[in-house]
Amino acid sequence: MSPRLSPAWSCAAVFMVGVSLLPALTKTARAGPVTPTFSPSNFTPGALIDNPYSPMVPGTLFRSSGVVHDPDTGETTNEVDLNFVTFQTEVVAGVTARRVSDRVFDDGLLTEDTTDLFAQDKAGNVWYLGERTAEFTRDDTGKIISTDTTGSWMAGVHGAKPGFIMPVDHTVGFNYREEFAPNDQAVDQATVVANDLTVDTKLGHFTHVLKTRNSSDLEPGATEQKFYAPGVGLIEALALNGGSEDVKLDSVP
Repeated sequence: MSPRLSPAWSCAAVFMVGVSLLPALTKTARAGPVTPTFSPSNFTPGALIDNPYSPMVPGTLFRSSGVVHDPDTGETTNEVDLNFVTFQTEVVAGVTARRVSDRVFDDGLLTEDTTDLFAQDKAGNVWYLGERTAEFTRDDTGKIISTDTTGSWMAGVHGAKPGFIMPVDHTVGFNYREEFAPNDQAVDQATVVANDLTVDTKLGHFTHVLKTRNSSDLEPGATEQKFYAPGVGLIEALALNGGSEDVKLDSVP
């Protein structure tokens, strides 16, 4: 898979009807990106992933859809993302991780099939422990002509280090690694931009929304921002440059 900024349901987005910024916490920002200190002893085997900003309840299906424009080809496609929290786990770097299936369809054809691996530590941080991904290229008839697994990585393999997909620290300015696997072309990071937004969407009224700015060392010109609502998780991912995306969450579990 080519490098991307979103391990969680492929940048699934929600159209924002209105956004207003409420007074946010303003603790001292810290330099980064921080590579979180990882230790298997900080995890409880089989622990639930119940961080309110990134809940992953087994059996939950997130479905999102929308339009994505590729600036390289000039093509616009209708995208559907299916992100399913499975009942399956596996041990990664000494930690029991939850498998999450992430499948992307463009104009009705499967273009990406990924298994992401997550776990929550005793403090409540949700960690990204790896992914196995395949991105498909098809010919004009829809036949798969090539499969790219670039970006697949696993904590502890090839020097890869896991990172936070959702930390408990929401201090504005906190810059952290989501993954650090330079030998496998996976080096995403995020910075907390705001932590008390109010967002109105077609799905309802959300308060205490967390906003991050996301980027990758492999794509210095590409940036996006994400919005997370408590009790739901990711509700919007908006490309700021490096392309355009308007992918909307269709349902809240």
